[in-house]
Amino acid sequence: MDEKDRLGDKLREAEKGREDQYFARRDRELLAKLRSEKAHEVEAVIKQAAHMRCPKCGEPLRSATRHEVVLDECPACHGMWVTPAELERVAAREHEPGVSRWLRGLIRR
Repeated sequence: MDEKDRLGDKLREAEKGREDQYFARRDRELLAKLRSEKAHEVEAVIKQAAHMRCPKCGEPLRSATRHEVVLDECPACHGMWVTPAELERVAAREHEPGVSRWLRGLIRR
């Protein structure tokens, strides 16, 4: 009878060990999922906070149109940003008189 009780105890311990492993694995998976969701939320907040801000000084950028080209301009440090399409517009107009003078004027600001 004593041997039968020991075997029953071993089976219960093994079952408890498998149960503990199952719940530990499930907890790790749930924590990983929560961390991933939190990381996506943090990224969204950072992206929203940085939208239309100067990458150099952090001031809000303002749009300005100069010679049919829209620039994002920083009022504090006078940095200017253009999209590739806007830059192509400027390059296409390069053969026109005054475009290079206009570009030099932008750089001097």
